[in-house]
Amino acid sequence: MKNILNLYKARGETPLQCIERFRMHNPEYKNVPLSYAGRLDPMAEGVLVILAGEANKKRNEYLDLDKEYTFDILFGFATDTYDLLGVMTDGVTRASHKAVKTPLLMEYIAQLPGVHSQKYPPFSSKPLEGQPLFVKARKGELEGYDLPEHQIEIYAASLVGMKRVKSEDLLKEIETSIKQVKGDFRQERILHLWDEALRILYGMSFDIATVSMHCSSGTYVRSIAHELGERMGIPALAMRIQRTRVGKYKVRGSLK
Repeated sequence: MKNILNLYKARGETPLQCIERFRMHNPEYKNVPLSYAGRLDPMAEGVLVILAGEANKKRNEYLDLDKEYTFDILFGFATDTYDLLGVMTDGVTRASHKAVKTPLLMEYIAQLPGVHSQKYPPFSSKPLEGQPLFVKARKGELEGYDLPEHQIEIYAASLVGMKRVKSEDLLKEIETSIKQVKGDFRQERILHLWDEALRILYGMSFDIATVSMHCSSGTYVRSIAHELGERMGIPALAMRIQRTRVGKYKVRGSLK
């Protein structure tokens, strides 16, 4: 029985649901304490390092490991979670749509490496006045607060490629992705808003940028997507996130 497990968290799962799925297929771990070292959002997938038994005593060492991601940024839309599983924060009209200027995006991505102060996203577990931010965000109680910040470091970032997706294909993918999510994440309301928006924008196409990034622990990838959109002057969110490495644990060695 291993003390350190490299699991592949599927899209739509929470880390705890991933652990439960692993226990179900590996009954020898049924009564063994398991915890994850660095969570992944429900819409993200990839390497999830799990500590078993005595390894939990060294949890802080694994929490601090550097990470690598490949993620897609969808331009033209913004949500309160900075990913697909959120309520839209900007109204969408056909006239307001802007195309992405690839050279400008490349310039901004090239400026990412370095030490930064990053605000925690509104939908995160960072405590504020004794409650996680996401609790206050869902209640609409964050107005008037400055979001807490923390220091991160980006070691490398690059644009992997660009593509365009049609509104009808985008809606199908969003519906498939959100329906994979288990638990109460406002899915019904969110699906209705996406359906409504993309019917207004029917026939249009939207830019998607694929980015790879090597960063320190604690970096919120969906916040990077949101911030790049702000710099470009175009709403943006993280459409897909795959964590490809945590320390020495790589995606090609993950147990699915």
